Amino acid sequence: MRYELPKEELLYSGHIGCPGCGASLAMRYTLQALGKKTMVVIPACCWSTVAGFFPSSSLKVPILHCLFETAAISASGVKRGLIARGIEDVQVMAWAGDGGTFDIGLQSLSGCAERNDDIIYVCYDNEAYMNTGVQMSSATPFMSWTSTTPNPAFKETPKKDIMEILAAHRIPYAATASPAYPEDFLNKMRKAKSLQGLRFIHILSSCPPGWKFPSENSLKISRLAVETKIFPLYEIENGRRYALTHEPKGLPVGEYLKLQGRFSHLSQEQLRAIQDNVDEEWAFLMEKIKARGTRKMESGFRNQESGKKLSSKSGESHKKMKAQGARHMV
Repeated sequence: MRYELPKEELLYSGHIGCPGCGASLAMRYTLQALGKKTMVVIPACCWSTVAGFFPSSSLKVPILHCLFETAAISASGVKRGLIARGIEDVQVMAWAGDGGTFDIGLQSLSGCAERNDDIIYVCYDNEAYMNTGVQMSSATPFMSWTSTTPNPAFKETPKKDIMEILAAHRIPYAATASPAYPEDFLNKMRKAKSLQGLRFIHILSSCPPGWKFPSENSLKISRLAVETKIFPLYEIENGRRYALTHEPKGLPVGEYLKLQGRFSHLSQEQLRAIQDNVDEEWAFLMEKIKARGTRKMESGFRNQESGKKLSSKSGESHKKMKAQGARHMV
């Protein structure tokens, strides 16, 4: 099936993102979905430089640069200021990396979510502090190399489940997205645009220099993250209703991991442990979808509830990994 993107481009071709940067493609899609009446708030992150140095800009919409930890609250302030001036038809979007979302900006984001501030918050997650030298963040996967978890001290803690944190705030809408699936991506951005309150989009953003792979493999790796179930595409409404938006092929996780230098040290035992836990996490997500949501086609947005109970997250593979001194990868 051929899918055509909107023709209007709001991202100039002269940005300074790295070749193969998943976040640059994600920004292009996002602005195509949100349109000209958008203001972007960017904290310290890769995109604070990709967007261009003052007085230049690679975006055709207004940008406010803010402190590392203040993306959410700065966007909220911009939105309230616009409303105070009688301007109510402008979308305000915070655009932050995983460091500014999972770690340094989590308190600010949580406060905005608790108040249900009327902004769109996008986290482009490249799983480390890439702009400052590939340092570990709480979004870095289990057993990944970073400059602060070098050989043999690879990361031994799990990736923080940011979607469940936001779901716990009962915000109107949260979704995962990948630039390798543009139709799903644009559908979710358009849906976020149509709603009010705090809307959260979690994008897995492939990073050639940080993940150690050739730039031409960027979209291939992004697709494999989805098709191996490491990064499922789904959405959550009001913190309760879960819906799967793409049925993955269920490929072995090794197909994704073997293409990245940051995982080149993994043993077969570690690969098996990661596969076991990805399978368990997938089963847990399916339980939530069955209990409080539905599987659906990518072109539709429908939800239904049932009375089934959620199963416990603890399981044999989780116990196995804990015994090996490891916890879940995603």
